[in-house]
Formats: sequence, structure tokens, C-alpha cells
Amino acid sequence: MTTHNKPHLYCFIFSIFILFSLNSYSDIVKPALVEISVNTNGSFKVEIRASIEALLTGINSQYKNTKESPNAQAYDDLRILSPKELRTAFQSFETQFLQYVIINFDDQPINFQITQVDIPPRGYVKVPRISLIIIEGDAPTSASSLSWYYPSLFGDNAVRVRQVDEVNEKWHWSSWQWLKDDAISEPFSLTEVFTQHTFLQIVHTYLVSGFEHIFPKGLDHILFILGIFLLSSQIKPLLWQVTMFTIAHTITLGLSINGIINLPANIVEPLIALSIAYIGIENIITPKLHKSRLLIVFIFGLLHGMGFASVLSDFGLPENDFATALISFNLGVELAQLAIILTAYFFVAYLLRRQLNNEQYYRNLIVLPCSLIIAMIGLYWTYDRIQF
Repeated sequence: MTTHNKPHLYCFIFSIFILFSLNSYSDIVKPALVEISVNTNGSFKVEIRASIEALLTGINSQYKNTKESPNAQAYDDLRILSPKELRTAFQSFETQFLQYVIINFDDQPINFQITQVDIPPRGYVKVPRISLIIIEGDAPTSASSLSWYYPSLFGDNAVRVRQVDEVNEKWHWSSWQWLKDDAISEPFSLTEVFTQHTFLQIVHTYLVSGFEHIFPKGLDHILFILGIFLLSSQIKPLLWQVTMFTIAHTITLGLSINGIINLPANIVEPLIALSIAYIGIENIITPKLHKSRLLIVFIFGLLHGMGFASVLSDFGLPENDFATALISFNLGVELAQLAIILTAYFFVAYLLRRQLNNEQYYRNLIVLPCSLIIAMIGLYWTYDRIQF
């Protein structure tokens, strides 16, 4: 391949990645959240928060895009049902559900039954509806440990256990365990106060969670970062913009987690998509980077922080290490953003611009067409996320 053709190849690869994002985005079924309370009176209660629509159609973590599932249409049909209609549909599935879920006390399985199913009203259909399934049974008072199994057929899950002493009105939660790949939980002790995670364990858990929320899961955030990159491929102004974005979403993330601000998903999600479209359009209209870009990125960062909050609000932050977990999550987000920026800088700004050796040619070949694609994707997502 000649040197003359290489710029066109880089442009083609970069454009294909952006176009792929258009078909890759969809709401992803979140892992189930499981909370198990074991009482000293010899009973236990399991609260499972999950998408019943996903359970009924077999859409689990193997589908990074719900539209990839052969049951995608059935899934969408269930999402528009009323709570009463969806409860009726779930009744025939209850026996199968109970056959797969396993609760062991001292490695011995225990019988249990579903005692309650709470399904919220149909809300914003672009976000999975989370229902509450309650399981109850008898717990041997002599048991020293508990383990939990939730099959990968139903998706990933996060579980924690609470020991409850009703007489003395004392209780204590364990730390969360993230379970993937059809794994059974590590045994939860029932004979002592649960050991708290160390500082390094908390940092690692939330650092990885923050990184993965951007890459590979956050395609909308990836496009926003690439949109920032296209207008200014110099590393210093890029880092300033990414830093402003991180500071902004840290502010609204902390406020949202503490319940100080709370905007519904049917407002936040379309606005996040619109911010992506705006960045793409601004790149087309404005040939040079202006100082006002920092303010714009900061404002949009405030908006994206509310989107990040949905991840941590589901998973939760440890009460005693709130600041450590929040900072670690944001550091993970920052590292993912820097990885995207540095990768794009090396393959596009460094290799491609050096070969083109012409700013106007670079803008015409890379900045304008890629920004147009980003703007079109942002506008499409805005339309798709608006519930008429």
C-alpha cells in the first residue's frame, strides 16, 4: 500500500468505528441486585431487583445489545404491559425461576417460595423496568455460612447479605459480591460481623467499574469524547477538556447519589444524546477551538454525571468509604477517557496528520465527515430516546 493511500485507510477505519456505534447502542439489561436478610428467629428473606421482561425472554449479559436477541420483539412487547398484565405473564415462569435459584446454608440447599412480586408502572421504556421479587424461607439457626447462586441464564448479579438480630435491634450488611459466568457466591459468614473491604479492594472495585462504564459499555460517552477530540487534536487542550468533563460529572454524580438532585431518565438520556449531536455540529460550523468550548464541555459534563449516577445508585456506595468509592469510580472514568483520547491521538492526529501535512486537507478528510456522522448518531439517539 502506498503512503498516499494510507490516510484514506485511517479515515475509513475511524469512520467505520463511529458508524458501528449507531447500530451498537441500545439499553443493556442491568445485573440483578440481590439482598438477603437472615434473621436470628430462623427465617430469611431475599429481595431480587431485576427486569422481569428480560427474565421471560432470556435476554441476559451475553447480549451487549438487546436487539441482538432473537426475542428482542417479545422483550419490547412485554415492556409496554401494565404491571397487572406483566404479573400474569410472570406467574407461569415462577416454577422455573425457583428451580434455578439456589440458597445454601452450610452447603445444604434450602427450600423457599416467592411471596411477593412488585412491578412498577410502565415508565420510560428506553430504560429497563426494574421489578422486585421477594423470596422467603426458613433458615437453620445453627448455620455458620450462606452461599447464593443465580444462573447466568438470568444474567449477572450482585449480592450482599444482612445479619439481623431482632431482639437487640442490630444488623450488619456484608460487602457486595459481583457474580458473573454462572459463578456461585463465596460463602457469607453468619457467625460474626462481616469483614469490611480494605481500602485497596474498594479502590480496585470502583476503579474497574468506572473504566468499564466508559469502555467498552459507554458508547454514547465514547462518541462525546471523540467529538471533543476531532476539533482539537493537540494533546494539551484535549486534556483540559477531558478534565473539565470529569470535574463536572463528578459534581452531579455526587449530588445525584446523595439525592440532592434527581432528574428522570426520560429527560437525562435524550439530553445526553443531544449533547453528542451538538458537539458534532459545532465541529462542522466552527473551524477552530474557542475558549467557550471548556464551558460547553463543563455544562455537558454536568448532564453526563446524572447518567453515571444510575450505575452507582443501583450498585450503591459503601457508607463508611463513600468518598473513596466515588473518587475511585471517577478516576476509572478519567482513565478510560484518557485511553480513548491517547489512542485516537496516536492513530489519527499523529500518524494521519503527519502524512497529510495539510490542516485543511485533514479537516476535510477527517474532521468534517466524522463530525457529521457523530452529529447524525446523536440526533438519531435523541429521537430514539424521546418517548412520545
